Amino acid sequence: MVKKTILVAGLGLIGGSLAKGMVTTEENYIIGYDLNEDSLKFALLNGIVHEASTNFTKSALQSDFIILAAPISETILLMKEINELTFTKNVIVSDTASVKGPIMEEAKHLTNKKVTFIGGHPMAGSHKKGVQAAKAHLFENAIYVLSPTQEKREEELIALQTILSNSKSKFVVMNPNEHDEMTGVVSHFPHLIASSLVHQAKKWEKTHEFLPKLAAGGFRDITRIASSNPKMWQDIFSHNRNKMSVLLSEWIEEMKDLKLLLDNDEKEKMITYLDMAKLYRDGLAESEKGAIPAFYDLYVDIRDQTGSLASVVQLLASEKISIKNIEILEVREDITGVLRLSFFTKNAQSNGSKLLENNGYETMIQK
Repeated sequence: MVKKTILVAGLGLIGGSLAKGMVTTEENYIIGYDLNEDSLKFALLNGIVHEASTNFTKSALQSDFIILAAPISETILLMKEINELTFTKNVIVSDTASVKGPIMEEAKHLTNKKVTFIGGHPMAGSHKKGVQAAKAHLFENAIYVLSPTQEKREEELIALQTILSNSKSKFVVMNPNEHDEMTGVVSHFPHLIASSLVHQAKKWEKTHEFLPKLAAGGFRDITRIASSNPKMWQDIFSHNRNKMSVLLSEWIEEMKDLKLLLDNDEKEKMITYLDMAKLYRDGLAESEKGAIPAFYDLYVDIRDQTGSLASVVQLLASEKISIKNIEILEVREDITGVLRLSFFTKNAQSNGSKLLENNGYETMIQK
């Protein structure tokens, strides 16, 4: 059996998760490249890769496929390096960047006849980072965008999808400009707004010291994406800055209109505005993984007494239901329960709710 040699350049959360899925297939031989030796050691010791490397050129020349899972700026530098290599065989190169415009622009300058470039973006993630947080199922049922160059051949697109098949993603072929506009609206821009909301709260904390306690509820939920990696997001904002600027201008105009509704106490228009938002939001697919990672919360009413929390956790553990996070809520608006449990999947959320209710607990799943 002839194995496919796959180089994953960048062993962070995304690269590590892709490698972890691909390494399970016997036909694949996975080389992990990174400049962080701790990441390489972890990946090797935990069977995420077959081979660890700090020599990109040497590893690239061995490979049939190269997955560039580095930040956008670094990915572009690696593409320039690939273009100068003397390959003895054809190689398919892809990336994982969440902004496709600058990547595909660089792909136009690839003159190496042995290289076929297909842009890629697996649209799933986590608030955690690093290869230590890698999961083979991270991209399961998530949209995986592929943006082939114009001169691509169908067989190379199929070959790339084949080596990525263990990710269990839903592959979608998309124009790079369309991709950047859509991810700008539903992923990049919300990160920027979440950060601005946090900054606003921080300013008001000077007036109200108790504000962080109140912010532990719904505010914390809608701004959770502001906890993402600042350096990574700066890189994304920089490369998608033109579209971000347009979205920000549109947002400012909408906020002006909203301010007028408030200033003039336009009750009926405000109801219409909120109702339209509700209808659209409620119509969004719950079962799909979107650009922003979903979370599955369950609220449980427990008594304030010794052992209450332990009883809930032990009950779930007895049925092997894994909990992602636990939080005791101090502020509970429109929520039944003092305990918030977060699960990795909707199925675990549902099973956890049924189990706890069957054992006398009152629970609520907020939609």
